[in-house]
Amino acid sequence: MSTAPRPDDRNRDRDPEGRARNARPRDGLGRPLPYGTEGVERQPEGITRTPEETVTQAQALLDAGRPFHAHEVFEDAWKSGPDDERDLWKGLAQLAVGLTHSARGNLTGGARLLLRGAGAIDAGRRGERPYGIDVEGLVLWARQLAEYLEADGPTVDAAEHAPRLRGADGE
Repeated sequence: MSTAPRPDDRNRDRDPEGRARNARPRDGLGRPLPYGTEGVERQPEGITRTPEETVTQAQALLDAGRPFHAHEVFEDAWKSGPDDERDLWKGLAQLAVGLTHSARGNLTGGARLLLRGAGAIDAGRRGERPYGIDVEGLVLWARQLAEYLEADGPTVDAAEHAPRLRGADGE
């Protein structure tokens, strides 16, 4: 077996540390666009934010119809946060990706991710509002949207169907 790099490996986009990182521009739903096309600003990766900053930034992205980018904010919190909060942030990331897939037209995948995310944020948090997050409201939102998608509902508009992380009265 040869250890020589494949021709496509030499041409891969890399970050400053040399890790493979796709530098293609992306649209609001995170889909790669051709090089040279103007895309939306990407979320920097590996940022440590406070929980308040995470929720506020993710809500702004969700409201703007950019759930893929909100998922990246949640993913940073999941990877950098305390172990006992990882399920919360991972579940929120799954909700955002579920909305992303739904808006892209992948209704089955979207519904599955919404239900998986709802289960993760609901686990042991019934009645709680960590960082003001409306866990019960988000679980209800995710289950209702998944049910709609499973009934072959049309592709959803990401901004129109964005959840309110802190409920109707929150940000």
